[in-house]
Amino acid sequence: MRRKPETTGWLIGLDWGTSSLRAMLFDGEGNVHETRHRPWGVRHLPEGGFEAALASIGAGWPSCPVLAAGMVGSRQGWREAPYVDAPADAHALADRLVTVETADGRCIHIVPGVRDSAAPDVMRGEETQLVGALDLQPRLAEGTPLVLPGTHSKWVRLQRRRIAGFTTLMTGELYGLLRHRSVLGASLPDVSATAPGGSFDEGVRAARASGAAGVLTRLFSARTLMLEGALDAAAVPDYLSGLLIGEEWRAALAAGWLDSGRTPVLIGDEALCLRYRRAAALFYLPDPAWVADAAARGLWRIAHVAGLAGDCTQLASMEFPG
Repeated sequence: MRRKPETTGWLIGLDWGTSSLRAMLFDGEGNVHETRHRPWGVRHLPEGGFEAALASIGAGWPSCPVLAAGMVGSRQGWREAPYVDAPADAHALADRLVTVETADGRCIHIVPGVRDSAAPDVMRGEETQLVGALDLQPRLAEGTPLVLPGTHSKWVRLQRRRIAGFTTLMTGELYGLLRHRSVLGASLPDVSATAPGGSFDEGVRAARASGAAGVLTRLFSARTLMLEGALDAAAVPDYLSGLLIGEEWRAALAAGWLDSGRTPVLIGDEALCLRYRRAAALFYLPDPAWVADAAARGLWRIAHVAGLAGDCTQLASMEFPG
């Protein structure tokens, strides 16, 4: 089947992770015209797999270049996009895009991840957020700590506006395991996610007080405090969250990742970044700056460098169904 010719100036960007898919339609100036979400991560695809997911989420959009980032480029994804070694920037990523051709002849370009061989450590998806953050905040100074909270939190070092190195802390995944698969979370009531409260603060303070020993020496306190009646069962998840996020700040200070003269920059979900900001305050650190939705900007920037996105044409006259 022959595909329709691609429409000049438009771009479809895909933020394709393990558990979800977000698609964005960009015009030729990098503005997002529409965003769509589906629960189709690389492990939860609809019938027909990757091609069916793309066809469905992009239904009614113009035929144009497609750039995808995230776990879609992993070994479990649509096609593996080998890691680019750090130091890396938008140009290094654009030079190593991996292309997949669909049954109807459409080309999907996949952004590679980044590997820090010195650590060793890897990231996939976060590199696109970092490119976006640097584009949104061109004055980010050399040495500014960049923090991407999440399942696998990243602490990133810049050098000449390139991703020079990074460290992964499995904070979010550890929280999930402790909350649902450990004695600390056993038989706890289900509670809706809320803004951090006093129990979160107590967890952060416990992490801060752990000193050189670290938070492993304080985790069991979640159970002890509950058994003694000092911590309500419903507050245990918030306490655990405070312990683990507090441990990130404790470790960062102990490792010398934080320069007292520079304010860290958080990149990611607003609610999660709020918890990191609150924990930073309890460590007497400057309030971190926050950059939201950097993935969209990163996709556009990489596409622009790769020559996949150009000047907008026919913007005023074109209409697309939602």
